[in-house]
Amino acid sequence: MAKAYVPRLKKQYDDEIIKAMTEKFGYKNAFEVPKLTKIVLNMGVGEATQDKKKVDQAAAEMELIAGQKPVVTRAKKSIAQFKLREGMPIGVKVTLRRERMFEFLDRFLTIALPRVRDFRGLNPKSFDGRGNYATGIKEQLIFPEISYDQVSTIRGMDVVVATTAKTDEEARELLRLFGFPFPADTTQKKAA
Repeated sequence: MAKAYVPRLKKQYDDEIIKAMTEKFGYKNAFEVPKLTKIVLNMGVGEATQDKKKVDQAAAEMELIAGQKPVVTRAKKSIAQFKLREGMPIGVKVTLRRERMFEFLDRFLTIALPRVRDFRGLNPKSFDGRGNYATGIKEQLIFPEISYDQVSTIRGMDVVVATTAKTDEEARELLRLFGFPFPADTTQKKAA
């Protein structure tokens, strides 16, 4: 019988990361080791107040990027200055879990981030205090699934990585082991 497909980063987590995290933080049990729970992609479409088709375009692009159909987010309140009414579609989001999460993360780290112009690493301070990490992307064109010719508007998106880590330090180490390109520790440079 053929083996079931296991994403590369999932295999790396099982084989290497659990061991490295246990050595560094002294966990007594393998289940104590933090793991990724989900990745949420969110794309706000502010122009949707004038043109409803913008949300459909954003949803199509998000579906290509994530490999899963996005949910259209709607306005909770009416705001007159923005010509926004309650219930109007204003964005799209996708929550990725399990294999799709690892596949997206692999593409994000190995293909998309290196295509960002003037990339100097991800901000190491974007943790929320509970072990989750959020970052923003200025344009969706860094993903190879998006064709430059078919894009009408350049849109950014938020990428939120949720982990079971209790502290930011644990989460930072977990993501670093996954291959997140955090710049070298700046506190050591200042002390020298």
